[in-house]
Amino acid sequence: MRDPHKPLRDDVSMLGEMLGGTLRARGRPDLYPTVERIRRIAKEARQQGHAPTLEEPLRALPLDLAVPVARAFSHFLTLANIAEQHHRVRRRRDYLREDAARPQPGSFADAFPRLIASGVSPDALHAAVVKVRIELVLTAHPTAITRRTLAATHVRIAEALERQDSTDLTPGEREAVAETLRREIFTMWGTEDVRPKRPSPMEEVRSGLFIFEQTLWNAVPRHARELDRVLRLVSARGLPLDAAPIVFGSWIGGDRDGNPAITPEVTRKACEAARQLAAALYIREIDALYAELPVTDANAELRERTRGAREPYRAVLRELREQLRAVRTSNATIDLRGPLALCHRSLIETGQGILAEARLTDVLRRIAAFGSSLVRLDVRQHSKRHVAALDAITRATGGGSYASWSEAERRRFLTRAIAERIPVPDVAGADAEVRDVLDTFETLADIPSDALGAYVVSMTQAPSDVLAVEYLQQHFGSHLRVVPLFEEVATLERAGDTMREILSVHSDRRGGDGIEVMIGYSDSAKDGGRLAANWQLYKAQEGVVAAARDAGLPLTLFHGRGGSIGRGGGPTHLAMQSQPPGSVEGRLRVTVQGEMIQSQFGLDDVALRTLEVYTTSVLEATLARPEPIHAEWRDAMDRLASIAHAVYRQVVYDDPRFIEYFRTATPEREIGLAPIGSRPARRGGDGGVESLRAIPWVFAWTQTRLLLPSWLGTGEALSAAFERGEKEALRTMARGWPFLNATLRLIEMALAEADPAVAAAYDRELVPEPLKKTGEDLRARLDLARRTVLDALDAGTLLAGNPVLRRSIDVRNPYVDPINIVQIALLQRLRGADVVSQDLWQAFLVTVNGIAAGMRNVG
Repeated sequence: MRDPHKPLRDDVSMLGEMLGGTLRARGRPDLYPTVERIRRIAKEARQQGHAPTLEEPLRALPLDLAVPVARAFSHFLTLANIAEQHHRVRRRRDYLREDAARPQPGSFADAFPRLIASGVSPDALHAAVVKVRIELVLTAHPTAITRRTLAATHVRIAEALERQDSTDLTPGEREAVAETLRREIFTMWGTEDVRPKRPSPMEEVRSGLFIFEQTLWNAVPRHARELDRVLRLVSARGLPLDAAPIVFGSWIGGDRDGNPAITPEVTRKACEAARQLAAALYIREIDALYAELPVTDANAELRERTRGAREPYRAVLRELREQLRAVRTSNATIDLRGPLALCHRSLIETGQGILAEARLTDVLRRIAAFGSSLVRLDVRQHSKRHVAALDAITRATGGGSYASWSEAERRRFLTRAIAERIPVPDVAGADAEVRDVLDTFETLADIPSDALGAYVVSMTQAPSDVLAVEYLQQHFGSHLRVVPLFEEVATLERAGDTMREILSVHSDRRGGDGIEVMIGYSDSAKDGGRLAANWQLYKAQEGVVAAARDAGLPLTLFHGRGGSIGRGGGPTHLAMQSQPPGSVEGRLRVTVQGEMIQSQFGLDDVALRTLEVYTTSVLEATLARPEPIHAEWRDAMDRLASIAHAVYRQVVYDDPRFIEYFRTATPEREIGLAPIGSRPARRGGDGGVESLRAIPWVFAWTQTRLLLPSWLGTGEALSAAFERGEKEALRTMARGWPFLNATLRLIEMALAEADPAVAAAYDRELVPEPLKKTGEDLRARLDLARRTVLDALDAGTLLAGNPVLRRSIDVRNPYVDPINIVQIALLQRLRGADVVSQDLWQAFLVTVNGIAAGMRNVG
């Protein structure tokens, strides 16, 4: 039987050999032999079933050799990632070539027949597809560590691997591809691994927009074509030209929560950059259409529109091209759809459908998905910043201190201010933060509305947090929909009731598109642990769904998921399985954060697969007929979450030794100084876990490979349930309840990636003796979590049901181990140095990059 993964192993082996050739050519004479010796030690130790003790061979290395050794392992892991990503493309194409009776899981060809077999009528399926609205919102975060320069090199390597798969290459062509790979690896080795300074917000904006030009511009119409093709097979009707199953949003340049670098001017420029890129991409398509449509036969409507022009289609396209050129230097808006839809109709009516269904259809699909702004920018701000602005306003009018008012007083004031259109007075003398809030609203009013998405209010706790934004928008003239964000355990517990209160005072401001609510996975997990947070998020969604249903309003839930499991990440299909019934209904917004942008959209076919899985997952969640949740299952989940939350809080927040342990056992402090994002690691001050952002919190634990945020509290909760005699009941729940099954499977993945032996090495060298018992306790809790999760899943080994991921982790471990040991040595030097040299600092950043590559996600 053919091994489907042999080509991947061959690619990894070939790339490793080419990297070895680069090390021999570019490195010092002892680099390659040292790398090979350490690789053998690490690999043999792992094969014997234990983590290697690499401190001795690596400690003896001078810094000028240890760092290139770490770089070598880091680059190998990056090349392995590229090969795995290309293998995803290869496997997808294998499925498409093979018998249609075995379609790829999660594809349209797999999902649509299954839905119809389950009782969904073809008409109902078609209606659901036409109505589905998925918005993927790109965000920049401090853990998006790979430089854009290197990301482009990685894409070229993947493209060369794809060319190499061609079966009709001549020997000369095959050697040329191999030479390209050797050259790109040579270039990769000679390029700085990390940025010399923090990226500016506009550099982050340009990096975010690059993915549209790189893949999404072409992936979106290809996705629509495949959706249209399979839909016609099962329902005899295709996808309307104006349907946009997937659209895109962005926080890059608009997320100002705790990031002083995001100014009103940055937000304005971010929107301008997106509109200018959209215009440039449309001009390219219009030019191509101009070359393709010299035909003269047209219907009466088009002839009238072009005043009898000899080449009517080109006349329309010429006009659109000039308008698009003008858009690149102004905020002018143009109607692209109308004229192009007219051309499409004319071609169909005159028997030239073969031309209409080609590039012109693709351009119309792009207009439906991208509009004239390419991506809509959200704005996010913390609720306390609005409180401060309103306080300055009420003090300026002599009305007292808004900040000191009760919720009822705030609500009365804002309701009256909105109804009576009370103007915002001049707040001369207000501090810079208040001025920034007001300037932001003034700027938003000047930006074309089609370039903006939602205004997200972080840490929403009460209706006044939403009304404050409505009042400021009304005064300044902007019209973004206001989205409350519930993200800590306490606010999630009240989310349903808070939404009912918001709707009760917000009834005259309801939009035709219903309401949108965001739930935050990152801060909820940092606040209470992954297991408890998942359950609280589930119940919060139920409460919000009920509030929207009782108000008779459609609801869109906006999921603030990160890349790592500790921040709500994981496979899309598992994430969708864990949503409560009625929470999707064809509408979904979700963040795609940091390094996940390149991971999910970096290659054309990977982007296509990502879009397909999002679409089928949402459709299945919308059309599935979920079994009712047994009351005893809910009670059992309440008990699990309660114990998990209590244990997590006891360890992370109540133990006075924990913060000092965390800051010595992990590179958290050093990561906070690293130039890997425009946004600070903390929301302000140098407090404890409360002030630390969820992203670097997870990032630090990922570097030491303990992955604590993903599992802490789970073992104790399950163990207590077993002691109550609930083991079999929990196993039944895990088999029969998609939410619990998905939650445990995601935690299982994190447990499989965690490595207590590596974490113990950090403790041995970096942690003061009085704190070492904290590390021992955490590793014992990790062992308990592993044993109990396996018991709950009735499994013998971690990831027994996911051999591909299991093998990927096992292959990577020997290559990540040496980088961790080098990082430990560098942290010792950094913390012991009176003055840190640039070389030492850059060496540390190399290890951060390498471990991130090995763990496949950073935060």
